[in-house]
Amino acid sequence: MARWHSCNVLQVGADSRHLWQFDAQSFALSREEVVRTGEPLPAMMVGKSWSSLWRNKLNVAWLPPENVFIRVAHFPPSSPEETRAMVELQLEKLSPIPVTQAVWTMHLLPHSGAGPGGGKAEASPMQTVVVTVAARSAVEEFLGGLEGQGYMADRLEVPVLDQLHSTTVKGDGVWIYPRPGASNTAFVAWWYGGLLQNLDLLASPAGPGRAAALKDQLMQMAWAGELEGWLTSPPSWHLVADPVTAKEWEPALREGLEQSIAVLAPLSDTELAALTARRGAEADSADNLLPAEFAAGYHQKYVDRLWMTGLGATLVLYVIGCVIYFIAVGFLSYQTTGVEKQVDAISQSYTNALQIKARFAVLKDRQDLKYAALDCWEAIAEAMPEGLTLDALNFSDGRKITLSGTAPANEVTGVIDFSGKLRKATAQGLPLFSSSGGDALQTHVNGGAGMLNWSFGLELKRGEMP
Repeated sequence: MARWHSCNVLQVGADSRHLWQFDAQSFALSREEVVRTGEPLPAMMVGKSWSSLWRNKLNVAWLPPENVFIRVAHFPPSSPEETRAMVELQLEKLSPIPVTQAVWTMHLLPHSGAGPGGGKAEASPMQTVVVTVAARSAVEEFLGGLEGQGYMADRLEVPVLDQLHSTTVKGDGVWIYPRPGASNTAFVAWWYGGLLQNLDLLASPAGPGRAAALKDQLMQMAWAGELEGWLTSPPSWHLVADPVTAKEWEPALREGLEQSIAVLAPLSDTELAALTARRGAEADSADNLLPAEFAAGYHQKYVDRLWMTGLGATLVLYVIGCVIYFIAVGFLSYQTTGVEKQVDAISQSYTNALQIKARFAVLKDRQDLKYAALDCWEAIAEAMPEGLTLDALNFSDGRKITLSGTAPANEVTGVIDFSGKLRKATAQGLPLFSSSGGDALQTHVNGGAGMLNWSFGLELKRGEMP
């Protein structure tokens, strides 16, 4: 049961279809739908999608009773595999139609627990097997109709098996089950010695001879039981039917058999569907009337549908991604075009602004140099001692000053002091020259003239600024 999350049971009628959905853990009814013929079944209820991978769904359909033949056989107790092999060997004898044209399944039916007269049944050396046979053509036609309605059945079942299970059998007797949706036919179960000995079909013709026809058929079944040796006493008669159906069957049965008929309430369709769901969920997947090739085909269709759905979803996501990408590219292109237009609009103004800025920088530099030259003249005039002569002053590159001149040969110390004092000169409280830049002091004595030639270079502090 753990492998199923939910179980659907579908009953197909002439004018409508009845669908039940049960929880596969407790088999409590979770949803019920009645759908008119021609209308689609609820896709969310019966369809299988990606969610079915972890919430597995079992779809069961009730095969119409007119397409089913049920036989009862007894075999020695053995394993289900061995019992199935024994049934298969006897199938030609049990099946009313050629084996090659039929589908079949078997169901092990427990003993009733009651012996003759209602006493305790003795342990039987045989096991009761209910063999269900259906024409392959009828099954395929029925499955084709279900496929057209979007219902992929995992199992085909007959509700009479669950009705047999639910019936309390006390003693030997006959239980008559009018078939749902077919008021003129019924299943007849013969219980003797605590075993189901025979399960046959009873036809009830309309008209004044109905009672006699029912009697003839039931007596023929009884004679067959006497010949086989299991009918050892007159049976008691039971009619398992709802009040409406009982009114149609009880008078004819009582008149034909000339005996009292015990009327028992049957299970409702919903209760039968719950029993079918439980039995289907617990049974082996191969023990039903659904042909193996249909089960394999439905599984392959489900897998293919998952693949196609996955590919379709991937394609849709890809298309959505492409659409988003092209929208984003278009939007960014639109923004880029706007920015380019703005750049074009201000490019001329920007170029003019750069030119004006460059001109301003040149003019400011000239202004600064002009004042710097005056500051240099002032610093030289203040620092130069008497006796020194300034012969040349070169102002190059806007930042370098080279001084050269003459002095008496004995004024070397004065020249050195003049160079050091000039390097420390200030203007407006700031150093005027760089302490590390410029050329070192050079002196040369002209012996013939008795004079000292000197020269050195200075680097403007302002010249270091950009």
